[in-house]
Amino acid sequence: MKIFGMVGWRDSGKTTLMENLLPELIQRGLEVSTIKHTHHGFDIDKPEKDSYKHRNAGAREVLVTSSVRWALMHELHGDPEEAVEAMIARMEPVDLLLIEGFKKNEHKKMEIHRPSKGRPLLCQDDPNIVMVASDGPLPEVSLPVLDLGDTPAIADFIIKYCRLAEGAGN
Repeated sequence: MKIFGMVGWRDSGKTTLMENLLPELIQRGLEVSTIKHTHHGFDIDKPEKDSYKHRNAGAREVLVTSSVRWALMHELHGDPEEAVEAMIARMEPVDLLLIEGFKKNEHKKMEIHRPSKGRPLLCQDDPNIVMVASDGPLPEVSLPVLDLGDTPAIADFIIKYCRLAEGAGN
């Protein structure tokens, strides 16, 4: 399983790019999964649901399942957040695992950068960033810089960089 990440400052367009990139890669025959990191608390459950009641009552894990999907919720109960490597190990193997976030981890990744936001480039301090997708010119960057709006070109880069064959999942 190949692993490639997307990092960038808040509101840089990471999720929008992910929404555009996933169908592009899947249409090319790749099986793709994702991991999304968030720094703030989140919940995928609702207080009126039985699964929420199970968690609220103290269950360490709650698995919700149906004929359409399943989800496993694991409560940390004050334990530290697990490393991205532990999360990757839980994923079913696919052709490509895209990771959104985990800026400081050592997997290879692209930076999503919008010069208009006035934030510093992450690639200048992270040797694991191998390309930048931007909505403006970045003459100071020595890495490949692709147009943030050119999803097919970004997909081409990821496929080539990760040495994936189109149609790999078939």
